[in-house]
Amino acid sequence: MKNPISIGLAAATCLSMVAALFMVFVYVPTEAEQGIVQRIFYFHLPCAWVAFLGFGIVALAGGLYLWLGHKVWDDLSYAAAELGMLFCTLVLVTGSIWAKPIWGVWWTWDSRLTTTFILWLLYGSYLLLRAFADDTDGIARFAAVLGIVGVLDIPIIIISVRLWRTIHPAVLLTRQGEHGLQDLRMVATLLVSLAAFTIMFVWLLWMRVATLRLRTRIVRLRRTLALRELAEAHR
Repeated sequence: MKNPISIGLAAATCLSMVAALFMVFVYVPTEAEQGIVQRIFYFHLPCAWVAFLGFGIVALAGGLYLWLGHKVWDDLSYAAAELGMLFCTLVLVTGSIWAKPIWGVWWTWDSRLTTTFILWLLYGSYLLLRAFADDTDGIARFAAVLGIVGVLDIPIIIISVRLWRTIHPAVLLTRQGEHGLQDLRMVATLLVSLAAFTIMFVWLLWMRVATLRLRTRIVRLRRTLALRELAEAHR
């Protein structure tokens, strides 16, 4: 936290989150049909965006690790997967909270919900692999492939409301090609919330990557010391 970049990101996160909360609960008007419960949309969509961003970084960093073999890309991929999984879980939770008063059920096997759940399972498998398997180059490469394959589900999630019959609303752009948010205050609130969640994601990613890089240095140092002790023992 003493790093100027970390301090700046932390301050930006706090300020942008305060602004987003004010706009969500005070500034933006209540939606006419769904009522006050619709305000969860301003958390639900940013969580989805940040989850997709995290998983996209997993795939990109994983591809760079397979190509270049540098551990820093593996650490970045691992950190992004953890954060992507966190926000993907929040997407499912906030979606269920939103669904209960609108649809009358906490969960339904709608196309967008199902494909999002599949994404959650794919990257849950990624994290289980990294948590319980040995931290070797082979495991890291296998995880990189899994991270790249998993990201292919994201385009399917995005277009699922147009591919299949679904009860999930197309909020930003309706099926008729019209804009879902008619009031400019709703658009402004959504943009501020998206910015706040993105800044928070960058801050958390920065700190997590720094932690993983420190862990990598400690592991290398321990291996070096072990080899020296072994060499001295055989003298």
